[in-house]
Amino acid sequence: MNFEGLDPGLAEYAPAMHSALDPVLDAHLNPSLLQNVELDPEGVALEALPVQESVHIMEGVYSELHSVVAEVGVPVSVSHFDLHEEMLWVGSHGGHATSFFGPALERYSSFQVNGSDDIRQIQSLENGILFLTKNNLKYMARGGLIIFDYLLDESEDMHSLLLTDGSTLLVGGLQNHILEIDLNTVQETQKYAVETPGVTIMRQTNRFFFCGHTSGKVSLRDLRTFKVEHEFDAFSGSLSDFDVHGNLLAACGFSSRLTGLACDRFLKVYDLRMMRAITPLQVHVDPAFLRFIPTYTSRLAIISQSGQCQFCEPTGLANPADIFHVNPVGPLLMTFDVSASKQALAFGDSEGCVHLWTDSPEPSFNPYSRETEFALPCLVDSLPPLDWSQDLLPLSLIPVPLTTDTLLSDWPAANSAPAPRRAPPVDAEILRTMKKVGFIGYAPNPRTRLRNQIPYRLKESDSEFDSFSQVTESPIGREEEPHLHMVSKKYRKVTIKYSKLGLEDFDFKHYNKTLFAGLEPHIPNAYCNCMIQVLYFLEPVRCLIQNHLCQKEFCLACELGFLFHMLDLSRGDPCQGSNFLRAFRTIPEASALGLILADSDEASGKGNLARLIQRWNRFILTQLHQDMQELEVPQAYRGAGGSFCSSGDSVIGQLFSCEMENCSLCRCGSETVRASSTLLFTLSYPEGGTSDKTGKNCDFAQVLKRSICLEQNTQAWCDNCEKYQPTIQTRNIRHLPDILVINCEVNSLKEADFWRMQAEVAFKMAIKKHGGEISKNKEFALADWKELGSPEGMLMCSSIEELKNVWLPFSIRMKMTKNKGLDVCNWTDGDEIQWGPARAEEEHGVYVYDLMATVVHILDSRTGGSLVAHIKVGETYHQRKEGVTHQQWYLFNDFLIEPIDKHEAVQFDMNWKVPAILYYVKRNLNSKYNLNIKNPIEASVLLAEASLARKQRKTHTTFIPLMLNEMPQVGDLVGLDAEFVTLNEEEAELRSDGTKSTIKPSQMSVARITCVRGQGPNEGIPFIDDYISTQEQVVDYLTQYSGIKPGDLDAKISSKHLTTLKSTYLKLRFLIDIGVKFVGHGLQKDFRVINLMVPKDQVLDTVYLFHMPRKRMISLRFLAWYFLDAAVFSSVLAL
Repeated sequence: MNFEGLDPGLAEYAPAMHSALDPVLDAHLNPSLLQNVELDPEGVALEALPVQESVHIMEGVYSELHSVVAEVGVPVSVSHFDLHEEMLWVGSHGGHATSFFGPALERYSSFQVNGSDDIRQIQSLENGILFLTKNNLKYMARGGLIIFDYLLDESEDMHSLLLTDGSTLLVGGLQNHILEIDLNTVQETQKYAVETPGVTIMRQTNRFFFCGHTSGKVSLRDLRTFKVEHEFDAFSGSLSDFDVHGNLLAACGFSSRLTGLACDRFLKVYDLRMMRAITPLQVHVDPAFLRFIPTYTSRLAIISQSGQCQFCEPTGLANPADIFHVNPVGPLLMTFDVSASKQALAFGDSEGCVHLWTDSPEPSFNPYSRETEFALPCLVDSLPPLDWSQDLLPLSLIPVPLTTDTLLSDWPAANSAPAPRRAPPVDAEILRTMKKVGFIGYAPNPRTRLRNQIPYRLKESDSEFDSFSQVTESPIGREEEPHLHMVSKKYRKVTIKYSKLGLEDFDFKHYNKTLFAGLEPHIPNAYCNCMIQVLYFLEPVRCLIQNHLCQKEFCLACELGFLFHMLDLSRGDPCQGSNFLRAFRTIPEASALGLILADSDEASGKGNLARLIQRWNRFILTQLHQDMQELEVPQAYRGAGGSFCSSGDSVIGQLFSCEMENCSLCRCGSETVRASSTLLFTLSYPEGGTSDKTGKNCDFAQVLKRSICLEQNTQAWCDNCEKYQPTIQTRNIRHLPDILVINCEVNSLKEADFWRMQAEVAFKMAIKKHGGEISKNKEFALADWKELGSPEGMLMCSSIEELKNVWLPFSIRMKMTKNKGLDVCNWTDGDEIQWGPARAEEEHGVYVYDLMATVVHILDSRTGGSLVAHIKVGETYHQRKEGVTHQQWYLFNDFLIEPIDKHEAVQFDMNWKVPAILYYVKRNLNSKYNLNIKNPIEASVLLAEASLARKQRKTHTTFIPLMLNEMPQVGDLVGLDAEFVTLNEEEAELRSDGTKSTIKPSQMSVARITCVRGQGPNEGIPFIDDYISTQEQVVDYLTQYSGIKPGDLDAKISSKHLTTLKSTYLKLRFLIDIGVKFVGHGLQKDFRVINLMVPKDQVLDTVYLFHMPRKRMISLRFLAWYFLDAAVFSSVLAL
């Protein structure tokens, strides 16, 4: 705010008066205001001043609720409602800051910000408060601790600051520039020059920055470049205040008169759509402050320095009846602010008092405020008790007076003898892997101990619990030190060790001894690999996705179907979802939801993977549901999914959708019911569930029922009351889904403690059920475990381990009641004997859901964490891959696949293994759907098609498309060659011995694919020569090898036959499915980049045909020279 032209009475507050506070009351202060106020030795009020009990707060009408003294006799310079907590911040002309909690204005904290300058603006952030003084920016915690102190140039005179985003701040003042400061690095990042100096007020909308100048102008600046787009010359004298709401800008200020500056009673109002002024608004007070208070309408609150406040519409007429009076203790009001909820107004006067006006008896400052942390009571320090039974108790903890006498422990040498400790036994793993040569044994280092360190055990029983023995070798590499890491080997993040041959000599079979296909993790945004595997092993989803085909270039359903086809063909070799993730990156919704991770964030693990995969789960189900609703497709792309789909719905909707009724009941009795559907549910945990330390049992079925039939109190619009009212919203289930998807939402320590506590309660109940007893005040001792494992304990040790950290049931039973209710309970195999088979009960609305998959977040500080999945693989998958019919649980950790016990899928040690997503499948689901897969790709994809390039002509065509009578048959030869461009360069490091180690390979993208006829009258003539259009940034076109030049892949300037990757991919898929044999050089790498899985009997690769054992691979250039006497690449090298 600009103070030029204001009441000259402010001049009596000299700076020397504010440097130190005097407990003597100021002469201007009304003595009646401080009758019941207790002052501390520094003269600061300790309690708020309540308004007289006769004051009645009317709903919707602003009235004074409380007044409080911030600093006696020191004018208030700025006030600010905290945007995160229920607090009001006040700054004084003496540089002192005070905060008040809640509408009662209870003093929370008070501290000195600056010793000489006044506080000119306050801005609340999540972790603290920003204070701006003349040439200083200070960031302090709410309790008063300094986070950083940024000193500006002494010549600066700052008046305003603006938080543009979470980490960027603009600071302006009377100089001719505005500073941009990065709050993360606490450095000045940019300095913007302003044409008109004196920026004292700044605002921001989604279109402009608004800068108010002391000259009376308001400039509108671009959000990116900060250049002036428009300028309003509001007042001839000076600007006092302005505010922006919607398409309106309102300003108040001073006009030049013969005698000086005079307060202008006309508010200037501007329409931001047409960028012109509309009719000025005449008010009945001298405006010094104004704010929009948009509750039901766009009301303006206009405040004068004398304490008058008037409400009016910016496009209407001011009514004198809408004026109310604030009773300041001092002669002037110095500051004014409005809370985010618009329920509270704060006024600060020249005598250091703050007045709170509200429109409700119990106002809230923010719509959603977090809890405020209060100081703990002072605890008297006391020495901790010492446990003498501990053998490792350090004697240094015992306070002993300093003495010069001989200590009792100083035994003479004649009375003592050395007693060395026995050497620890050799590790059993070393003895098992040892190979003897003569009398010397050699064994690989199992790395279960720190280097050059051997732990000594004081007790024999301690060997049973040696934590070192729990550390196994990590698949990340053998060069690491375990450091007592608790994460099991198979759950750790797996990485590929690249050599000079790339992936050709990497042993994937070491990590996957099954015939199921893993997924490679080095592709950007491959964190979703575990969820792709979950969707693949849902038999109905796998079948219907592969039956889908549409014309959209970037269709996730189509790309997922192509990836599922690769997983079907693989016999244990890993696949990669590069084409699927390429389409995923092009979808705007994925970027808007924050699902696209930068390479640096993904490598360092900065992203919260648990939240990320749960958002991805919701996104992929919604996107597949939308993609599968495409009903009108050309004949060439029509799939066999019609039997699954009904009109207006998708098969994804039939599988995952749950129909609901949302009821909203207002307190006036009005009830609104609307139907909706959801594809997944989010667990809603009981309030205060983790604060109960007694271990109250809460079944998973109860939490699930609470989450499905959710009931909550919230503010909602009531048509009957015609305003927002507290309503009770309930959710009733009309139809249960076939596949129940649950996001666990374990995103904080509170939810993790709830899972941990429920697992402990369930473990104790299971032990008691089998006849065991558990001590309440101590951990299990070795004797306890042996007793429970004995025949008298009636429980084996192996089963005890299976019961630990288990709260999740393998099956749940759901029943729809007649009054639209839902009964949920845990289900075991014994319950089926009691209640009968699940198929018989489905006729009565009773359904049994079996756990099919769990996705967990592995917390690993060394690697940033990872995501893995436990999946129950059904009989049909084992029948296709291994020829056996059984069900088995597997761990899927990218390309690491390992069978596990079923109890491991529901055991969650919250220290490192946190549940994220659960999939429950209705029993006997596969019998309800037609699971036949019909190849939707037809021969018409090989016929002639139009080019995407605008300049392409028939004279430039380099191939002749196939005719109907030339369609390839099984066993026909097709020559194939592909050219690629580089999207990301290779990342490598140079070792100390001079060798190069590849950290991350280069990311390639196919740019050209050529197929040549291998027989017939047109043998040797290409029938496919497609250049692949790409929307991603190309780093290197590899012109010397590929012949691709910049512009060849651009549809606007290319003269080549340009197509989409999906179009060419369908052509190659048709050739693979028909059974042709491909002839080429280095086809393994070509198919890998194109993202195709081709059976080995359909590939004739000259790299391996002319390869001799233990010799290097022969290049195509040499083979062409030796056999054909031709020089290949010569034309390319001549460019």
